[in-house]
Amino acid sequence: MGRGTRLVLAVVCGVAVAGVYAGQPVLEPMGRDLGMPRESVGWFVAAGQLGYLAGLVLLVPLGDLLDRRRLIAAHLALVAAGLAIAATAPAAWVALCGLVVAGGFAVVVQTAVAFAAAISPPGERGRTLGVVTSGVVVGILGARAVTGGLADLWGWRSSYLVLAVLSAVLAVVALVALPTDLRVDRSRYGQVIRTLGGLFNNPIFLTRGLVAFFLFASFGTLWSGMALPLAAAPWQLSEAQIGLFGVAGLAGALGAARAGRWGDAGHTGRVTGIALVLLLGSWLAIGQLGWSLPLLVLGVVVLDFAVQAVHVGNQHVLTTAYPERTSSAIGGYMVFYSLGSAFGAAATTALFDAFGWAGPTVLGALLALGALVTAARGGRSAAGPTRRGSSRSRTRARRRAGSLGTKGFPPTRSGAAGEPAGSRCARGPGAAPSGPA
Repeated sequence: MGRGTRLVLAVVCGVAVAGVYAGQPVLEPMGRDLGMPRESVGWFVAAGQLGYLAGLVLLVPLGDLLDRRRLIAAHLALVAAGLAIAATAPAAWVALCGLVVAGGFAVVVQTAVAFAAAISPPGERGRTLGVVTSGVVVGILGARAVTGGLADLWGWRSSYLVLAVLSAVLAVVALVALPTDLRVDRSRYGQVIRTLGGLFNNPIFLTRGLVAFFLFASFGTLWSGMALPLAAAPWQLSEAQIGLFGVAGLAGALGAARAGRWGDAGHTGRVTGIALVLLLGSWLAIGQLGWSLPLLVLGVVVLDFAVQAVHVGNQHVLTTAYPERTSSAIGGYMVFYSLGSAFGAAATTALFDAFGWAGPTVLGALLALGALVTAARGGRSAAGPTRRGSSRSRTRARRRAGSLGTKGFPPTRSGAAGEPAGSRCARGPGAAPSGPA
């Protein structure tokens, strides 16, 4: 895959996902303007996440059937429409409807990621995913800084208008710049949806998904709630100042951009374990928000590094294990992401209102612990794809894959670079072990 194609897909991901998270640093003025009670403002973020969830189930599987270049362009156009509705909303319910639409079609991110994985050589798949998903991180965290600055200058509505225009422009760029995606799959939409449902019975897929749920619930707990204590005493920061914390998170997340290369080298399991320990530890620093902003910044950097490293590793394993159903695998995995993010966004504002910042801190740490325990239960089979392995170890790995039962991550000795044993089975007449490919 050329560098230009990677860049376009990364920008598509960044702009699309920014619309889902743009409200986080401006929840207070947004709620005040639209008449939403303070304890309910988290629903401006949760609405986008719930729309995203619906899109993951109903829209992302289309990427296994249709030309993904045209699909990306169409979804971007509809993201622009939803953001425009939110920007011009006269009441909270109209804004929520617009955000549900924007969130639903923001699953163009998963279509772009699956497209990138599908057209990348196996030995470069992790690197490509690292670059493209870095665009997601830039969108999620950069949106906070940009939204805060625009809100200070022209109000919270301006950020949604800017993102709507960018999405519309990118729809045209994607149609012109991305390669044509010729499809030969004759499956029907209903068959693909059933295949997606079958993935949820696969222990490989299910464990990675549960890790993602806890991971992004912890992530959402921080980023959907942090603006509230920072805007209050003793800090009383402006929207622009709060948005700058996104730059700190961006630094941490981009520091994990090499996670895809680590996956290509066979270190996914080790990186996942270390990153989840860091995620848990980051909440010790984040919990000091009430008296120390430097410690908060440190915690934000570590948390975002950990989240990105685990997320890239998860996607690398799944796209390698299901090479013929990359869109369905990524879409199903991201269902867990969406549920976790929505839970974190809704819970953190309610907990802050009841217990102050201690409530979200405890919740975020417990969720990080849940991710760590889930990964640990996978045992040594969580190692992810590796580059080497003898034919005997590959045979043992395939046998283990067939009888994995309820254990977590897949056996991961391989013969092809960056390809777990299960993926070879997925390419043959049979399906991937323990579930459809």
